[in-house]
Amino acid sequence: MLAPLEDITVIEIDNWMAAPSAAAILADLGAKVIKIEPLSGDPMRDMGRPPKIDAEAFKHYDFQFDVDNRGKQSVCIDLTDPAGIEIVQKLCQKADIFLCNLLETRQIKYQLDPVTLQKINPKLVHATLTGYGTSGPEATRPGYDVTAFFGRSGLYDAMKEGKNGTVPNARPAQGDHTSGLAFLGAILAALRMTEKTGIGQIVETSLFETAVWTQATDYAVMVVDEAPLRQRARDELLSPTANRYPCGDGKWLVVNMPEPAAWPRFCDALGQSQWIDDERFKDARSRFRSMHELVPLIDKTLEAKSRDEWGEIFDAAELIWGPVMGLHEVPQDPQAKAINLFPSIEHETLGAYKTVNIPMRFKNADVRPRSRSPLIGEHTLDVLREAGWTDAELDALATQKIISQQ
Repeated sequence: MLAPLEDITVIEIDNWMAAPSAAAILADLGAKVIKIEPLSGDPMRDMGRPPKIDAEAFKHYDFQFDVDNRGKQSVCIDLTDPAGIEIVQKLCQKADIFLCNLLETRQIKYQLDPVTLQKINPKLVHATLTGYGTSGPEATRPGYDVTAFFGRSGLYDAMKEGKNGTVPNARPAQGDHTSGLAFLGAILAALRMTEKTGIGQIVETSLFETAVWTQATDYAVMVVDEAPLRQRARDELLSPTANRYPCGDGKWLVVNMPEPAAWPRFCDALGQSQWIDDERFKDARSRFRSMHELVPLIDKTLEAKSRDEWGEIFDAAELIWGPVMGLHEVPQDPQAKAINLFPSIEHETLGAYKTVNIPMRFKNADVRPRSRSPLIGEHTLDVLREAGWTDAELDALATQKIISQQ
């Protein structure tokens, strides 16, 4: 079975998680991805949390680096040396995509900017992911997802619980992986344009603009009226049938059903049919005005059973609800198993281990995690030999510390 991108070659110069996550998807789709690392390696290496298991070998394997770098080849090159830059430029001659997260100033410094590389390879897709974009006053500002994606975009503020709520905590790489998907879409569209025109494309995205797009429903109105967003606490939301509630076992569930039709069925499922005719809750407007009173009543009712017990009741009542799952619960979720959300990778010494699948499935194509992430510089010699360097030339480059294979 064919892989969608099996004839595509990607040269990747990046670090951390946003751009690497897009390249990891390209690798799952079958592309040959050559990750150019400094001699010290991507700083993301060995930054991940070790798994809490007894197997000693697994304790020392970086699964968080692995998920964004699986299926790639690692080539270590010193870009501060002109000879190292020449190596990358030569690799780009036969590549389809150059993917990076370098600020524009650094692209120019290392002669890896679109103008330079597309003179070498006119059909090259040059793709850049930055914190804030390549123009404007913040073009040279470094950005992580917590600063550029969650902070600058307004997302942190929008997620505060009520007017005086604190800024919530984002989990690692949420903004990075979301931006990686936007980056991937741009790259694939650029590949299609290059196929049609024979002319290389220049594409970019950023953490900042991707985050704004994720909030487009809010921004669609806000850019018109410029009114500040109101942060609502649970007892200030518009409807009791679109809210989240704690259950008797300390776990939470969320319901999301349109008013007013869902209210009687919700009351019946809760065993509180008397609320249907209660003057305080007689219509949607009354319920909204009484939310400070109503939400505690629902919370008290839900204390009687566990989340999963309520789930069975809500399913029987055909309510639209979802469990608020702990991350540790999701791999055992029957639905996660049914769609192969956590496939396995075979490691030559560790054996099989679970990883996270990309959020797309193909019925008639070979799309899967293909191999573990590479060791630092694991493929330096193989890749450069294939590109035309002789063993004597490689020895000289290694002696001069322009390349390394560790």
